[in-house]
Amino acid sequence: MPVFSYIAYPKPGAKADLLHHLSALEECHAAAAQEKDILVLVTDTPDEESEKRLQRKLKKIKSLQSLSMTFGHVDDNSKP
Repeated sequence: MPVFSYIAYPKPGAKADLLHHLSALEECHAAAAQEKDILVLVTDTPDEESEKRLQRKLKKIKSLQSLSMTFGHVDDNSKP
């Protein structure tokens, strides 16, 4: 159960588009900062393979300039 949080930086003028694309992904919860041109993104995937697929999807979003991870947690107790 990988859980990560990020600051998402949109390309100039693309904040609303980025929020739309991130919110459309099932594994993501995105919220726009009110005073800044950034978004807060929290991702939650069931396993590492799902996390890798999500990362590939995120890289394809054209309105995303960059992501800065602020927190990450992987539950190691899920392995026998």
